[in-house]
Amino acid sequence: MAQHEGRAAVLSAAGKDAEIIDIILDPPGPNEVLVKLVASGVCHTDLTVKNQNGSGMAFPIVLGHEGAGHIEAVGEGVTHLAVGDPVVIAYRAPCEQCPSCRRGDPRHCYMALRPQPRIHRKSDGAICSQVLRCGTFATRTIVHSKAAIKMPAEMPLDKACLIACGVVTGVGAAMNTTPVFAGSRVAVIGCGGVGLSVIQGAKLQHARQIIAVDVNPVKLDWARGFGATHVVNAREGDPVAQVRSLTEDGWDGGVEFSFEATGIPGCIEQAVRMLSYGGTATTIGFPAVDDAVTLNLGDTATGVYWNKAGVRVCHCGDALPSHDFPLLAQLYLEGKLELDRMITQEIELGDVEAAFHKMEEGNVIRSVIRF
Repeated sequence: MAQHEGRAAVLSAAGKDAEIIDIILDPPGPNEVLVKLVASGVCHTDLTVKNQNGSGMAFPIVLGHEGAGHIEAVGEGVTHLAVGDPVVIAYRAPCEQCPSCRRGDPRHCYMALRPQPRIHRKSDGAICSQVLRCGTFATRTIVHSKAAIKMPAEMPLDKACLIACGVVTGVGAAMNTTPVFAGSRVAVIGCGGVGLSVIQGAKLQHARQIIAVDVNPVKLDWARGFGATHVVNAREGDPVAQVRSLTEDGWDGGVEFSFEATGIPGCIEQAVRMLSYGGTATTIGFPAVDDAVTLNLGDTATGVYWNKAGVRVCHCGDALPSHDFPLLAQLYLEGKLELDRMITQEIELGDVEAAFHKMEEGNVIRSVIRF
């Protein structure tokens, strides 16, 4: 099988902007597939990798992990996919070997299946790392075959790519990590792409009250459009007090479920203090290595002990991609999951840095690269 060529947005060194370079891809090895990308979402995690000087990966690094495209070649042993199949790339294909997988709990896999190093910088042959084992800011990439999830033929891939991370993380937080029960009250702190997806997940789970919390009025308007029943501007007073006021029930108020989608330690503390008795706070945002929170134990209304509060952590919506990705695609096709309005702008590969800057400004849900 011959090598393939492509173009990719790559970080070549710490502190540098992404640059567009030529790449060469070796043929896919056993249990690997070559994917020709159609679209890729620009997720905040890619910006975090840049800002954290590669997040421990070796340079050069091919950015991107929200990709969809078509199978262009399959390696030895791949029988469930064929050339031409439309797929979404998952960054968490269960490894099948860790303690969680061995006890039959692949949603909590410790690791993930990865391809062998197959992508080279054309100029010097250097091996490229792939963000989250994906590398989708590229015209082509190679992934483990179990990380390529087949899509229905009628699913538009420029929408399907969003399922890969932001959407499955948010929807999955409310459906898998901390399943919201029908008739419950929910607060969502941070209304970017992930937070809006949490709102959609809570709506799909039939929550009766969904309170969106943010400091950006634009994002609060988005939240209403995606299913929030109430909004709280955290700049206009204590957000905990506002949420508890909106949920006054004669028993100190609060929500059964709170979801923090910012990664800001203070927001995690707020999420815990918003809970009703026995409620659960779920943290989703990406923390820095030295981030820490302080939780009160003894306050009778909001303290962890007397309020019997629970805390959970969501990684990628605790997804089982082989099951969840097709499910989310079907919900989209049935009109029950909104993806079209998640796309703020369509861009080209060379516009990645501009998309990062827009993300930092805050008035963007998702930029999608169209190849």
